[in-house]
Amino acid sequence: MTLPSPTINVDIVSDVVCPWCVIGYHQLAEASRLSDIPLEVRWHPFELNPQMAAEGENLREHLAAKYGTTPEGSRQAREKLTAMGAELGFTFHYTDDMRMVNTFRAHQLIDWAEQQGHDAGHRMKLALFSAFFTERRDLHRIEVLADIAAGLGHDKATVTAMLEAGDRADSVRERQAYWRRQGISGVPAMVFNHRYLVTGAQGVDNYQEVLKQVAAEQTDQAH
Repeated sequence: MTLPSPTINVDIVSDVVCPWCVIGYHQLAEASRLSDIPLEVRWHPFELNPQMAAEGENLREHLAAKYGTTPEGSRQAREKLTAMGAELGFTFHYTDDMRMVNTFRAHQLIDWAEQQGHDAGHRMKLALFSAFFTERRDLHRIEVLADIAAGLGHDKATVTAMLEAGDRADSVRERQAYWRRQGISGVPAMVFNHRYLVTGAQGVDNYQEVLKQVAAEQTDQAH
């Protein structure tokens, strides 16, 4: 009789406008499914652009200014991400007028959702990924965030008031500072069982190897 694999805790530091965070998570989730190793995922805040203005920036112009990405390079990158996402069941809906947005309020919403019950923060994070990349919604706007939260069963007025008051702002800043102190400067960054750091989107096969190794160690320690 084969005993079920123990659940592995995965802390994922990421931003909701980070396409490689979407890819990395879905690769990890597929590796979990194929390996039959369950995960307990907790998301942690990281702002790719903490100084981003409220009105945001055109995505192509933003990438050109920040990374020197050419229009052709941007197009190729978007096509690659779109194809990779499709293989994993996620839809990237890129357009030339797509905008990069300030994500501080989105992180506050996830932080708040974590207090609303098991898996609520995880569900909120995935909903925000889809809202930005698939539906191209502005995740800086309070009414948009409140609408997304309402779609998950949360009270719209409660979320609106929380975001307007900035109730979770200090919590998000403290959590961001913690991960910076751990040396995290890029995302996605995944920490398995509070011990093993894996950065970037590593692919389904590599994540399977990581999960198997961590699960084997976890089982050995339990005996």
